[in-house]
Amino acid sequence: MTFYKKYIPLLLLLIIVVSTVLGCESNFKEVQKNDYSEFVPSGDADNVNLKYTDSGRIKSILVSPKMYDYANVDFAFTEFPKGVDVTIYDNKGKRTFIKSNYAISYKQTNIIDLQGKVKITSEAGQMLETEQLYFDQKNQWFYTEKKFKLTDAKGGSTGQGIDFSKDFKVVNSQRIEGEIESSE
Repeated sequence: MTFYKKYIPLLLLLIIVVSTVLGCESNFKEVQKNDYSEFVPSGDADNVNLKYTDSGRIKSILVSPKMYDYANVDFAFTEFPKGVDVTIYDNKGKRTFIKSNYAISYKQTNIIDLQGKVKITSEAGQMLETEQLYFDQKNQWFYTEKKFKLTDAKGGSTGQGIDFSKDFKVVNSQRIEGEIESSE
């Protein structure tokens, strides 16, 4: 009898602890579902034709078959997964044409990342081809560290790494090769 009196409180405590542990259901999976957030665009558009103007003048025209706008994320961006076709106008109305297979524009930095068969052509006949090119919209400046091919009326060159103004008036190239016609 002393055996039961000695161990009954301990046995009751053990039964309470076991029933409490077994009685609580695990809702960990439900908590995970509630905390899950999808990375979805806040905007989605097909056959986009955007015209950017400043003081009543067209500065650029962007055409793309698909656009996703991720304005709802911390580092907002706009994605063009099926490529872009852009025409940029300078103050005198001269155009620069840009094509790429993919583009992404970051809103906070005003940088556009062009990827996949990037081709830029000026009305003067200059053409640059590369696989990736960045465009700084604020400074109107292009740059890449990738291999490139630059051609114009004087000849052509290839290299790795280049930066230039949107009108090709200032060009800084690195590690270049090629033949260029000289006036000397």
